[in-house]
Amino acid sequence: MQKIEIILEAIRAELEARNAARDVALQRSRALIRDCANAIRAAHRGDLDEAWTQLTTAGEAARQLKADLEPYPDLYYTGYVQDALKEYVEAQGVYAFMTDGDLPAPSELGVEPAAYLNGLAEAASELRRHALDLMRRNELERAGQILGMMDEVYDRLMTLDFPEAITGGLRRNTDMLRGVVERTRGDLTTAIRQEMMRAALQEFENRLELEIESRG
Repeated sequence: MQKIEIILEAIRAELEARNAARDVALQRSRALIRDCANAIRAAHRGDLDEAWTQLTTAGEAARQLKADLEPYPDLYYTGYVQDALKEYVEAQGVYAFMTDGDLPAPSELGVEPAAYLNGLAEAASELRRHALDLMRRNELERAGQILGMMDEVYDRLMTLDFPEAITGGLRRNTDMLRGVVERTRGDLTTAIRQEMMRAALQEFENRLELEIESRG
């Protein structure tokens, strides 16, 4: 019976350490998601310096999260940790796309393939908001470029035909991205047609004014 007590005490110590690591990981995951959301909001506001500052903070949180859970790989691969890392990839992707920068690789961000792919899909979906902002400002050429980026991400992700257990639900995110791309394409087509009509009407009005002046 004494041996059982020793065994159970050792197990208790291990579980306490594991539980403490889990609590810390939950806190870091929430902080990481918050930093990523702040980075994306700043990028949409056009405050790229603030976006980069938030990304830097998020990167440190991601590295610390990974280091904390190195002794506990089962905790590292839980949903909340991988979801937080996916958000980090999304924020990095949004920043890279909006600034025409280089898209960081999974090894640079320290994330696994499934989290990276799903984060990339969500980054492309998030670009719809940027494209709509550009359309409202009548920056249709740039909006077309952003749509092209979204389209390319979708096309590339569609080539990764692997089981969902491997890709972590990528097919669902890719299907959602397809819908976002098509809606954005429709909105841009409408905006372009409206601009063409506006330009044609303006040209007609200018010609009419010249004709009236010439007759006068």
